[in-house]
Parts: sequence; C-alpha cells; structure tokens
Amino acid sequence: MKKRKNIIKVAIDSPAASGAGTVAKSISKHYKLLNLDTGKIYRFIGKLKIKNKKNFTYNLVKKSINKLKMKDLKNKNLLTDKVAQEAAIISKDKKIRKLVHNFQIECAYNPPKNYNGSCLDGRDITYKIIPDADFKFYITASLKTRAQRRFKELKRLDNSVKLRDVIKSVKNRDKSDKNRNISKLKKTKDSILINTTNLTKKACFLKIKNIMDRKIYN
Repeated sequence: MKKRKNIIKVAIDSPAASGAGTVAKSISKHYKLLNLDTGKIYRFIGKLKIKNKKNFTYNLVKKSINKLKMKDLKNKNLLTDKVAQEAAIISKDKKIRKLVHNFQIECAYNPPKNYNGSCLDGRDITYKIIPDADFKFYITASLKTRAQRRFKELKRLDNSVKLRDVIKSVKNRDKSDKNRNISKLKKTKDSILINTTNLTKKACFLKIKNIMDRKIYN
C-alpha cells in the first residue's frame, strides 16, 4: 500500500460515550483532516446483520465495506442500543475485523488529496491501526458521565429508554471492549490521557489543539 507523505495522523482510543467522536470531528474540521469514527463501521455492519438476518454472510460484509462511503456512517439509526449490541459481537469476528482494519488503514494513510491528513477514533487505533501516529490520545470520562451522555443521545431516538438500562449497557460494553482477545481497548504508554468528565466540548477541543499546535508549529 502506498502512503501519502507529510500528512498529519491523529489516533484516538476511548471507551464508549467518552466524547472522543465529538472532539475528533472538531479537530478534523480545524486541521482539515479526514475524520473516521471507526466504531460506526461496526455499527454499520451490525445494522446490516439486523436487516439481513437470514442472508448475513462474510461476502455480503465484504461487498458492503468495498462500497462504504463516509455518508453511510452518519445514519442516525446506527446509534440505537440494538445496533450497538450487534456491533460489539461482530467486532470479535477476526475475518470481519480484518476487512474493517484494511478500510481503516487506507483512510488513515491515504486520505483524499484535499485533506491534510487523518483523524481516527476507536478502540485499537493507537497501537493497531496507526502505531506511528503523530498524535495519540486516550479520551475517557466517568461511567456516570458517559452513561448520561449516551442516555441523552438515545432519548432523542426512543423516548422510552431508561437511564439504568443505559448504565448497564455501557458497563457491559466496557467489559467487552477491555477483555476481548483481539484488539482490546487499552491506553498505550505514548498516548496522552484526556479526561472529559468535567470538560465542555470547547475546553476539550482547546486542550487537544494546544498540544497539537506546539508540535506542528514549533
């Protein structure tokens, strides 16, 4: 695979609902980077599985990944808890994970020419997808804060959702992400820890921007 030279590569790992996706979008917009929320790819496949229960095959996933566009990952239906649960199961499939990894790596190292680089967030980006990233961040927040954020997000889609169910779901997702055998969630030694529990979206953005500006412009 050919790699574009002299591009900015940002890698972000985080547990669910930590605010990583939001800050990744802000950083990407500011520095004109291709933004990829890698978890959305597994949600996209999870949705595909729900829609094609009887015909869900590896070849269907492969064809869908090959045709995947960034706009496909912006579908609000990907945010439901049911899709999230399917995504967590699918992310443990080695064959599917390899397909997704190849897609992620292509985005990371070969963003379109109109971008200055790439910014990917997920669970294994700092050590598996972009181990040579110029910037590595591990973004987290307290369980209570993350559950409340996800609750507000889901409430807009389903008014019957209960906070206690969301807390349980986030706990289960954490356990799954941190204990799976492949590409588990972990903080690497060279990743900068950002705790967003008491940070506004703007404050989080400025904190990361200051870190990046010191390296880019000095």
